[in-house]
Amino acid sequence: MNESEEEIAAIVRTARSFVEDRLRPHENAVDRADHIDEALIAELRAEAVALGLYAFNMPDSLGGLGLGPRAVAAVEEVMGLTSMPLAEAFGHQPMSLIHVADHQRDWLLDPVMQAEKTLAYALTEPGGGSDLSTIRTRAVRSGDGWVLNGSKTFISHCTTADYIVVLAATDPEARLSRRLTAFVVPADTPGVALDAPFRKLGWHGYPIAGFSLSDVTVPDENVLGEPGQGLAVMMSTVNTDRRWSANRANGMAARLMELVLPHVKERQIGGAPLGEKQAIQMMLADCDLDLETSRLLALRAADAANDADVAVWSSRAKLYATEALTRIADRVLQIFGGAGFMADLPVERIYRDARGLRIGEGTSEVQRLTIARALLA
Repeated sequence: MNESEEEIAAIVRTARSFVEDRLRPHENAVDRADHIDEALIAELRAEAVALGLYAFNMPDSLGGLGLGPRAVAAVEEVMGLTSMPLAEAFGHQPMSLIHVADHQRDWLLDPVMQAEKTLAYALTEPGGGSDLSTIRTRAVRSGDGWVLNGSKTFISHCTTADYIVVLAATDPEARLSRRLTAFVVPADTPGVALDAPFRKLGWHGYPIAGFSLSDVTVPDENVLGEPGQGLAVMMSTVNTDRRWSANRANGMAARLMELVLPHVKERQIGGAPLGEKQAIQMMLADCDLDLETSRLLALRAADAANDADVAVWSSRAKLYATEALTRIADRVLQIFGGAGFMADLPVERIYRDARGLRIGEGTSEVQRLTIARALLA
């Protein structure tokens, strides 16, 4: 679906009103408590469903809105206008769900798309980082099912999810493209032991934890995709998630600009507005250049969504936008001075939250390697 600019603007207005009216009022309380009440987030998800925003990034064949890449990018940027745990109300889903089989729709896909159930994805393992070739979690055939053993770490909202998609090795000696399988594991399955959420620099209220699997049994019907195709299943979401990171970073940067511009016009220094100082003007110009360049890269990546070079454009957008956000957050906090350093303004939270985007969905170094390999191919 390729929406007109007017249609995209209408969707963005609805999304922005949802952020400003229903999500932002909870930001400070969630950040300070480092916890979001499950009843609250369930209520907000239900509102997003009613507004037609929930799972907006998914194709209509799966029950999503079927938006085009540019419209998805625009709503993803709006998600960045609020904090990470509250943005979960939008129900942004991993594109790996395109591998859901017909027999999995009733108990998995449909409840997830209607916000009745939630998913977590578990790839990273202790000592493994972004390298999927190091996965040690094993799944062994047992009758008409599988037995899983291993551990995962740094998994987003695994402590609150109904299902966890676990990437495990089913043929450890095979080449990587045939070594792994994705399993949908109900979080309450015997043998699943969830750790306490980590304390983090940012993203307060957005739980990240680890867990272990000890003789966890799942039936064949819980395989996502086909056995041995786990890498392909997971990689189907990588490029979309990298674009999501870029767009979210742009939203966070836009929020900072919305905060700083009125401030420099109103704040008086030596009898004149702060914004009249050339040093401040230079910093604002650099912020604007970073943000608008990031947005252009994100749009180029959206336009490449179905092209052969989508991976390199997604990496370019993710790398530039997340690092540009760090620069913008630093300048804006500096302009606010002591007030920016305090937790009373969103500036301090966004400064902390920005750092995680350079790690998740592949570190900046991984993006640079993807870009360099494309150049040398």
